Amino acid sequence: MRSWSVVGAVTEHTSKTAIIAALLGNLLIAATKGVAAAISGSSSMLSESVHSLVDTGNEVLLLYGLKRAAKPPDKVHPYGYGRELYFWSFIVALLIFAVGAGVSAYEGVVHIRHPEEMSRVWLNFVVLGLAAIFEGVSWWFGWKAFSRVRRSRPIWDAFVASKDPTTFMVLFEDTAALAGILIAGVATFLAWQLRLPWIDGAGSILIGIVLAVVAVLLARESKELLIGERASPELSRAVRETASEDPCVREVVDITTSQLGPDQVIATIAVEIDEKLSVPEVEEMIDRIERAIRSRFPQLFRIFIRPMSRAQAERVGSASAGGGRT
Repeated sequence: MRSWSVVGAVTEHTSKTAIIAALLGNLLIAATKGVAAAISGSSSMLSESVHSLVDTGNEVLLLYGLKRAAKPPDKVHPYGYGRELYFWSFIVALLIFAVGAGVSAYEGVVHIRHPEEMSRVWLNFVVLGLAAIFEGVSWWFGWKAFSRVRRSRPIWDAFVASKDPTTFMVLFEDTAALAGILIAGVATFLAWQLRLPWIDGAGSILIGIVLAVVAVLLARESKELLIGERASPELSRAVRETASEDPCVREVVDITTSQLGPDQVIATIAVEIDEKLSVPEVEEMIDRIERAIRSRFPQLFRIFIRPMSRAQAERVGSASAGGGRT
């Protein structure tokens, strides 16, 4: 059962590696695309340059969020700063939508209304080819980090269940970037071959739509984590089994969890006990259960044990069945 802590540590390391790889790649790609767009006059290339620049800023914010989330608890924030990562992940999603998608769509509309012939088209294809290679390398790091938490689950299920936004933020950004490169390449080729420069603008709008869809998905998941999402059902079941092993526990009535950060969880555990137990015996039982749970699941930041009688357990059990808490 100690694999929970090992997975958390490995995920944090690979996530940071993926973010740094994406940051360096996007910074170089943004500069290259910007020069190519200025020389060729391509709207799609300019949109791609803005997209890469936004992604660079996003990686900086994610790294900052990781650093802030690692701060220890203090008097002002007794439960720590874990959710700061969720906040900055939400900001990243907003930037992708407002800046990335918005600027791409705007540039596309402008280019359709006032089309201009592209010059030195070959430069665009060279830059797009290089960008595809760099983005592909960054995508591989993102996929590697995401695969460690995905395991054998379908991609969508792993995305929804993930408690660490850095594992899917980089992957989704790079996937959108690769899709944008493909769109920009096709739009540039068609505009050049058919001598219809408005197609280049249409490609820019399409890139904006792709970014908007990705931004909405990322914002939705980040919002769920930010407002307080339950821990994984697998963790709740494992904690229930551990608490049930104590000889003084008749039944684990209810478990309520809340995710404070990728590796920080609060758990409240209601247990039915023998009413004949003395106060010192109850205290010993609580201490025993906490030590057993912490030894197996170190990501449990706070554990609250609620001993109760059979009558209390029946009332809580009925409320839990109606509310579906985990």
